[in-house]
Amino acid sequence: MAELVTGHAGKAHATAEQAAGLNAGILGLDDYVLNVHDKLKITVVSANKVTIGTGELVMQGRHVSQGTPEDLIVTNGSQGQKRNDLIVCRYAKGSQSVESAKLVVVRGTPTTGTPTDPAVNTTSPLDGGTTYDMPLYRIPLDGITIGTPVALFNVLKPMSDVWDSLTPVTGRVRMPYSDRYITLVRVGRIVTAYAYITLTSNFTQVSNTSVNETIPKGFRPSGDSRAVMRGTDNSGATSFYLYGTPEGKMVLNGTGYTGRFVGISGCWITA
Repeated sequence: MAELVTGHAGKAHATAEQAAGLNAGILGLDDYVLNVHDKLKITVVSANKVTIGTGELVMQGRHVSQGTPEDLIVTNGSQGQKRNDLIVCRYAKGSQSVESAKLVVVRGTPTTGTPTDPAVNTTSPLDGGTTYDMPLYRIPLDGITIGTPVALFNVLKPMSDVWDSLTPVTGRVRMPYSDRYITLVRVGRIVTAYAYITLTSNFTQVSNTSVNETIPKGFRPSGDSRAVMRGTDNSGATSFYLYGTPEGKMVLNGTGYTGRFVGISGCWITA
């Protein structure tokens, strides 16, 4: 039966389950730390104590607020053994369906070999689970020493960042052997390049020739890719490639002739 949740019913009727379903539908079915406060930053205080900072998280649609920093005790390690502990945010539904959340240290199994993470509760409350763990940090122990904690959560970006990532940003780079420019448009991390220009100088069968022109910052390719721009004219006599590096440097390959009207296009991923 349909029910109006966000409406006056003359009695208390909106439930935590409905709120969680709405959160999960909008934010997704994963678990996230929100991009506010200290984002649950961890600080190692001693060999058996860590502090979790303030923050907000959403786990399976359930909103949990950490309003003040909290100290957690890590069981001491043992000489000659290694262990992985996990810090989790634990959701629980108890008697009379009372729900709660708290930070818990889940102790791993000591070993002289390679340690593994301890098991956690994975049945979502959206699927009827009464105990669910959202892993926040892995705490590696080598002997009695606490190693560097490893964050296991994703930080959910706010809608303002998503909006900014979808807003086109334009730039340009001068075409070698021409007084015209190639237009660059970046949306998120994707850059497209396009131009219809006339060459003002010849270049013949150049190969990996460095040019003075550079791709501006904000449009340069990531470290694991290159910017590639291809230019041709209708006759096929002019055909070349421009390659760009993460440093913005460009190299030219191919042939071009003065007065040729050239179409240029390209696409790459920025850093």
